[in-house]
Amino acid sequence: MSYLIEPKSYKPLLDLKQTELGIKKVKEFFQQNLSSELRLRRVTAPLFVLQGTGLNDDLSGIERAVSFPIKDLGDARAEVVHSLAKWKRVTLADYRIAPGYGIYTDMNAIRADESLGNLHSLYVDQWDWERVITADDRNLDFLKNIVRHIYAAMLRTEYMVCEQYPQIEPFLAPDIFFIHSEELRRLYPDKTPKERESLITRQHRTVFIMGIGGNLGDGKPHDLRAPDYDDYTTPNSDGFLGLNGDLLVWHDILDCPIEVSSMGIRVDRETLLRQLTLSGKEERKELYFHRRLLEGSLPLSIGGGIGQSRLCMIYLRKAHIGEIQASIWPEEMREACAKLHIPLI
Repeated sequence: MSYLIEPKSYKPLLDLKQTELGIKKVKEFFQQNLSSELRLRRVTAPLFVLQGTGLNDDLSGIERAVSFPIKDLGDARAEVVHSLAKWKRVTLADYRIAPGYGIYTDMNAIRADESLGNLHSLYVDQWDWERVITADDRNLDFLKNIVRHIYAAMLRTEYMVCEQYPQIEPFLAPDIFFIHSEELRRLYPDKTPKERESLITRQHRTVFIMGIGGNLGDGKPHDLRAPDYDDYTTPNSDGFLGLNGDLLVWHDILDCPIEVSSMGIRVDRETLLRQLTLSGKEERKELYFHRRLLEGSLPLSIGGGIGQSRLCMIYLRKAHIGEIQASIWPEEMREACAKLHIPLI
């Protein structure tokens, strides 16, 4: 079901022409800085992959991929990617990327089951990145260090935007607040996960919530994760489970947090087998991606996705992701946005 957050007294700080130019500036500047911070080279990525290879990301496991038959392959079906979490790891192996280096790409996806609103669209565009690591890097300190490098690129981008558009004032916190989802649950035991996210991000402005996917002390996960990319069951140095997390930024215009990145240290052979068993997905061991990982032909890695339209929405102080990208919206949402002075593309 679609849902519209109605901002109070909203007036865009940039007109349509300024917005289009701002989108271009943000995307070009941020990806250059991300590449430098994490030592990533750009690669070309697919829009779709063959069904049944295990390469597509099934997100939380309930979203349907958009698919179509391929005439020249005997009507074998292709799926539009949800993300490139597993494809990138295969690419690291095929390109023989050395530890400490990685790749990034423009990922474009269609998520037909998305609940449409200010932050969610049928069309998803993000920078998908992946970097080769060593066994010694599979720890919480390394994860936090990578997150800080990404945030450094975000802070520099904010400075550029504020220099280009003086009407936009700095808003990002100088530092990231790290917290594990179990710590967050204990802090707000009577709240839902989304309510906890809102409370902690309102307080600290920029938050990285760790340990997404595994069951917490109440027997429920903070949020769902597919069992075959992020490692959410390995114990970490803080005494909790999980080597992954979500990066959230407080957005004053909508009075809510915006998740700009989901990322983590990826599963190794042991963790993959454990998480497939825990999730009841052991049949995936026979798929192409999983076979390659289990036989040891894929490198250890860390990776994630960073929302392009969401970042632009945050930097350019927009109230709706439809002010950044062209997509399809319910007619009643378009009418409501027009009354709220939210110009959807």
